[in-house]
Amino acid sequence: MPFVRRSASGQIDSLHRHQSDDAREFMADDHPDVLAFLGVTPPRREDFDRLDADFVRVIEDVIDTLIVKNVINITDLPAEAQAKLFARKSFRERITKNSLRLFGDSGFADVVDDTGFADLR
Repeated sequence: MPFVRRSASGQIDSLHRHQSDDAREFMADDHPDVLAFLGVTPPRREDFDRLDADFVRVIEDVIDTLIVKNVINITDLPAEAQAKLFARKSFRERITKNSLRLFGDSGFADVVDDTGFADLR
């Protein structure tokens, strides 16, 4: 928790651990002015959302790998989870239709008609 010294223009000049004659204003460590002075960009909600989306994709890939290696069957998952997986796969396949395909089709879209799963998203 720093005490700050400001310039005549109101910008932070320096941070101090202890109060002094020229640094009397106390600010929280995570105050935007302190973070700006330190050159730290505070995390944004969009960054966390992106990490979340990336993590969901990792979990999806783990599930696919477990199924391919016959560790689990898709039917071992609850019906709601199956529906959400199929809906995500179908959606992803539709939006990446023209992109580079690194792996072959999973075959899920051919086995299950997922058109009725839209309400489960």
